[in-house]
Amino acid sequence: MKIGIDARMLGKGYGLGRYVEQLIENVVCRDSANRYVLFVQEEEYRKRETGNGKRDSLLFVLAHIPWYSWQEQVLFPRILKKEKIDFMHFPHWNVPLLYRKPFVMTVHDLTMFHFPRPEATTLGPLKFWIKDRAHRIVLRSACRRARKIITTSEFTKQDLHNTLGVPYEKMETVYQAPFQNEECGMSRLSGILTPLDGVRPNGGPHTAGKNEELLLYDIVPQKPYVLYVGAAYPHKNVERLIEAWTLVEEAHPDEFQLVLAGREDSFWERRQSAIHDHQSIKYLGLVSDVQLLELYTNARLFVFPSLYEGFGLPPLEAMVHGVPVVSSNSSCLPEVLGEGALYFDPTDIEDMAKKMSLGLTNEDICFVLRQNAKHEVAKFSREQFGEQTLQIYRSVIS
Repeated sequence: MKIGIDARMLGKGYGLGRYVEQLIENVVCRDSANRYVLFVQEEEYRKRETGNGKRDSLLFVLAHIPWYSWQEQVLFPRILKKEKIDFMHFPHWNVPLLYRKPFVMTVHDLTMFHFPRPEATTLGPLKFWIKDRAHRIVLRSACRRARKIITTSEFTKQDLHNTLGVPYEKMETVYQAPFQNEECGMSRLSGILTPLDGVRPNGGPHTAGKNEELLLYDIVPQKPYVLYVGAAYPHKNVERLIEAWTLVEEAHPDEFQLVLAGREDSFWERRQSAIHDHQSIKYLGLVSDVQLLELYTNARLFVFPSLYEGFGLPPLEAMVHGVPVVSSNSSCLPEVLGEGALYFDPTDIEDMAKKMSLGLTNEDICFVLRQNAKHEVAKFSREQFGEQTLQIYRSVIS
């Protein structure tokens, strides 16, 4: 069986790029029975031209097609047709309207339906309206044509059913798993380095003062810090997080820091003025995987204030690294994090501040969260992710 995967986001190191990495690490690299064609952008294609670690069952094909573009709709189907694959896996809903061969797709969330606001884009109002309507058409069409739809949580499956009327029997939930690097027979894919088996040394918390390398990030080593990793889109709720941090500062003057990490873009740029008003807030931009491991290892607490998620990988990764988590109680997050997080109402900055303060000062609560996290992260395995995905592939072809 010849299976194609839209891997154009491979190498990005965040968002959908992480999901594609997981597909390759846990499906492609573990499946010797099928042949795979990975459609990649030019940068990733050049990395493979040397043939280092080449496998007969794996082919990289250049598909230098911009994400969400007209070329994606017109030119990408021609590239796919040329490879004569049995079926495709599209890791997102942006399936070309003209593609008519069998495919499965993954739907991570329906943010566009629940947060369709002009401030969620860099486009003007008219262009945003056109783009939003076009995306909805593409998504609805893909839902109708897909042989199977993979959802990343039961919450997203229910959301798809309620919002778009997708039948339950057409969907399968496959949970992602926290990332680890692994030799794949072709290259060492980026991903978070091997975690500490769900706990920190001696089962206790790290203190930021133990690592002078934090000075490289302009983090004061003597002050414990709260970590947030992710984007700054409106639904990520970073604006309220900064407001809540003001309350934490008032309750604990000059005691703690808030460290923010995420790819530099216009959404983070909009938050810079508020960030600069606080000496205790550090924005690092996009960090490498090695840096991210360092940040997790030394964080006192991880905060995730999002209003809406389809899975919520960052807080789960924090739990793997033994960092106590305080999280929004919205969307899929209680489903994914279970008893491993202390929850707050993401629309209530006082509640958010209170839970961050508890996580920073109450070691009994943190101990319970770390212990609970061990059991929660055990529910998510790379083997299960790979096997469930392969089962879906088989069901499409049979």
